[in-house]
Formats: sequence, C-alpha cells, structure tokens
Amino acid sequence: MNIQSRVSARFRTEGPGQKQAAIAVAAIAAANAAAVDRDARFPAEAIGAAREGRLLGLLIPSSLGGDGASISDIVDICYVLSRGCASTGMIYAMHQIMVACLVCHGGKEGWARELQRRIAAEQLLLASSTTDGKGGGDLRNSSCAVERKGSGVALIKSATVMSYGAQADAILTTARRSPEAATSDQVLLAVSKEQYSLQHLVDWDTMGMRGTCSAGFTLQARTDTDQVFGEPYQVINARTVMPVAHLTWSAVWAGTAAGAVERARAFVRGAARKASGQLPPGAAHLTRASASLRALRGMIASALQRYETLAAHGEHLESLEFQSTMNLLKVNASEMAIATVMGALQASGLSGYRNDSECSVARHLRDVLSSSIMINNDRILANAASATLLTEAPVWLRD
Repeated sequence: MNIQSRVSARFRTEGPGQKQAAIAVAAIAAANAAAVDRDARFPAEAIGAAREGRLLGLLIPSSLGGDGASISDIVDICYVLSRGCASTGMIYAMHQIMVACLVCHGGKEGWARELQRRIAAEQLLLASSTTDGKGGGDLRNSSCAVERKGSGVALIKSATVMSYGAQADAILTTARRSPEAATSDQVLLAVSKEQYSLQHLVDWDTMGMRGTCSAGFTLQARTDTDQVFGEPYQVINARTVMPVAHLTWSAVWAGTAAGAVERARAFVRGAARKASGQLPPGAAHLTRASASLRALRGMIASALQRYETLAAHGEHLESLEFQSTMNLLKVNASEMAIATVMGALQASGLSGYRNDSECSVARHLRDVLSSSIMINNDRILANAASATLLTEAPVWLRD
C-alpha cells in the first residue's frame, strides 16, 4: 500500500471530511503549482483549502478542538501534498513543526492552550523565524536578544529568511535569553499578528521552492512575558524542532521526487505505446529512479518509527545516537531525492527537460535541489563529525 493509500485509509477511519479535504488540497496544490512557481507567489488556493478542510490543526489535542493526530499523519500528508507542489508541502511541514513545539513544550500555560484552541478553531497559520542576520543557517545561535520592557518583553530581529512570514497569523521565533546571554543561550517565544510588525529587507527570487515566499524582514515584536517558552530552546530543538523538521522535510523531498517519477513513468508509457510496446532508451533510468524512491520512503519510514518509539521518553530524543540519526536522515534523504529526480529526468529526456511539456520535471528538479542547501548538508556533516567519533558501531544488526 503506497503512502497516499495509507493516508486515505487513515482518513477513512477518522471521517470522510478529513479524507476529502486532504485529497482536495493535494489536487488544488497540483493545479496551481506551475503558477505558484512561475510567479513566486504564496500557494493561497491550496493553503486556503487546507484551512477549509481543517488540516492546519490536526496535531492539536482533541481536548483543545484539534484532532490529536500523530507526526506520522503529518509526514504522510507532507508527502502527498508535495507530489503536486513542493512549496505547498514545505509550508505545511514548517507550520506543523511550530504546532508540534506548541503542543509538546507549551505546557499548561494559559496562553499556549488558548493559542492551540485558536489554531484549531480559526485554522491559524504559524511561521517560524529561526535564522538570524548574523547567524545565517546556524539555528542554534542568535545575535538578537529578548529585552524586558515593563511587564512584557520586546525583540528586534533581522530575520533574513522567513518563509511565508507576510502570510502567517503568528510567528514562533528564537532569540538570546537576554542581552547579556551567550549566543547559544536561546529561548523560543510566540507572537501573534497583532503583537509584531515586519519591515521588508530582501526579496525571495530563487531557483526553486519559490512559493514558500521566504523573504527577509526586520521583525519587531512586543509580547507578554509568559509567551516565552519555559524550556530552553536547546531542549525544544533537540526533542521536537530538529527531528520533526527532518522527518517532514524528508517527506516533502520524497513527495517531490515521487511527482517526478510519475511524470517519467507517463512519458515511458506514452513512448512505448507509440513504438508498439518497444521501451524507449531511458526506461532503465526509470527503473533506477523508482527503486531509489522506494529506498527513500523506506528510510523515512524507519526513521519515523525510531522517533515514535522514543518520543514517549523525551530525554531519549536528546541522545547522541538519535541526534546523529536524525541529522543524517536529512543529509541522506536530500541526496537520494535529488538522485531520484535526476533519474526521472534522464528517463524522460527532452520531454522532462522542457518547461512546456506535460512530462516536465524541471520544477521538481529546481525544488528538490534546495534540499541540500536548506540547513546546508556540509554544515550538518561538519557538526556531526565529533559525534561520529564518539558513537560506536552497533554490535547487533537491529540495534
């Protein structure tokens, strides 16, 4: 059973409304993907459909009006959406990463529970602001700091990359705990739209993932003190942000690759029909791409099972072995997804290379190339080098 069938089966047990909504969002995302990419615009149609289908609050506990869905559910949906539009799938993934932070680390604080209720009831879209003007892609260091202002806190941040920041209803952002704190002593705080302003810094005109609208802004926020998460960001990142991000992002890249493989398969079938059953020269590349996609999906499924096994004991998620596994998932999934789309391109030849072909995989290739750059693979591997030296090889096959 493929991932889309599993999603449909799960929704069949949870209610026809959710199933129909997920299928509708995926179809709308695919129908608008070319325009979203061409114009580098927010996929308003697909995200609007996700709101109408109440897909933005799936992770919120049922006691607060949500569905109490699992990360597995979200990973599957990311895959399905990204088959049609990678930008839509990535926006959905990044939103759900922030929702997971709120659910797992907001605690029983009144503001956190109220925000969760609002996400479920109003289908609010959450964005994240974790990149810093001076820190670049180093999410574990911040140059900006939270400052106490009367009974609240204030923040000014040069957020050089903030995906769909202009379209979000609330933002979760990182900063140093205080102006005196070290750059790695970070906190996470939540600010709703009426509590912040954005001043445009830089446009988002990129090769791929154009619909994420990841422009740069100066973020100025002022909020209540209790909207600063109690747990250090180091813990939130290790237990939730990093693993959920790498699982959902990997699903987005796998879905993007799956969309390319489907187009290559359509080309090979069409060519075989025209040649009285004779397969075109690129058919062997389709075989390799299909096998690569299966291996990629299997790798994600294995990592997801590992995460869910340990998630009940949060401290286990901070182990060196698990952190290394999740970081290498990101690296390996991105590289495998790129190879899969390249195989699809070789299978479909000029038809895949053309922008105006029904079998074009040009957008898929441009989108998936972001995977090794988004939190650069070289940075991850360099940071993981010392951990690798401390991690012994497993004794048993299934350790």
